[in-house]
Amino acid sequence: MPYKPTHSKRYLLPSLLIWAFTIGAFSLKDTDISQYILQTPPHFGKLYQIPEDNPMSEEAVTLGRMLFFDPILSRDSSMSCGTCHQPQKAFTDGKAFSTGIKGHHSRRSAMSLVNLLWTKEFFWDGRATSLEEQALIPIQDSLEMNLSLEEAVQRLRNTKNYPRLFKKAFGSKKITAQNIAKAIAQFERTLISANSRYDKIILGEVQPTEREQRAIQLFMTHPVPEAGLRGANCGDCHGSHLTTLNTFHDNGLDKNPTDKGRGAITGRSYDEGKMRAPSLRNIALTAPYMHDGRFGTLREVLEHYNEHIQPSPQLDPLIMEATNEMHGESLLLTEQEKEDILLFMHMLTDSTFITDERFQNPFRR
Repeated sequence: MPYKPTHSKRYLLPSLLIWAFTIGAFSLKDTDISQYILQTPPHFGKLYQIPEDNPMSEEAVTLGRMLFFDPILSRDSSMSCGTCHQPQKAFTDGKAFSTGIKGHHSRRSAMSLVNLLWTKEFFWDGRATSLEEQALIPIQDSLEMNLSLEEAVQRLRNTKNYPRLFKKAFGSKKITAQNIAKAIAQFERTLISANSRYDKIILGEVQPTEREQRAIQLFMTHPVPEAGLRGANCGDCHGSHLTTLNTFHDNGLDKNPTDKGRGAITGRSYDEGKMRAPSLRNIALTAPYMHDGRFGTLREVLEHYNEHIQPSPQLDPLIMEATNEMHGESLLLTEQEKEDILLFMHMLTDSTFITDERFQNPFRR
């Protein structure tokens, strides 16, 4: 079953007797906030942290969902965050380069928004270090939604419902850019996908077939031909049950990458061309692939890693030396091994995630 929140009410009421002993007579305004309890998958671990200044609440998550799908936050009110991150496509848009207002093309492909609770650096180049920071960048980007934060705040203040919703979520009708970011970030933290065939195998709910077990092993194994150990080398970047280590790599797309990627953020030459290895959750639904959408199919992606790696200066060493044959110069997977890897990637599709009502556009008709 998909992960669903439980509810607990917290009421902050006047406590005159207690406060009289400290700062004298004092009263607190009544608030009614429903804590949002994230039900996280046990096999994903607890290596995540929710900011102390942005605790999860039902009201803020609801507000964040509305803001995520509301085109009011774009310059011409033609698009929302949900335009480039559509639930049915695992929160991508099916394009090599996302389209912003007035038909402008963005610089890179839209990443899938999945299991972001376990991510610390966002976008392909990792330029945002929190979901709160990430949430405001597309709104202001001239190639995307192209709206200043000042105007975004003013637009929401001029609506009938948003001041009331902000008061429910944050205790005040005053709308700020900070609280816009907090609400969207809270909604994005709920986007947990962990109900695929692969998850059911991990949790022991179903038994893998012989081929499925072989595919999992092949995917996660780094080849060591000297020991007769065959592998597809995928787990070096897409390891763990999250299918990403959230690390940055040059994966051999170009000899001389024109997109500096991580290097443009760090200023270090050895980071040039490196991009964050995305989660492969629901990967069968998120074509086209890579930061520039150059591959239209998973077969093309696999063929790249198997035989078309380009020897760029920052090429990841774990990719550079990966081969399944003694003295081989490429990965050299067999056709059956390729088919097994493709099978594994389809085992990562979580149909309950893309149809979960909590993640759908609340404005749809």
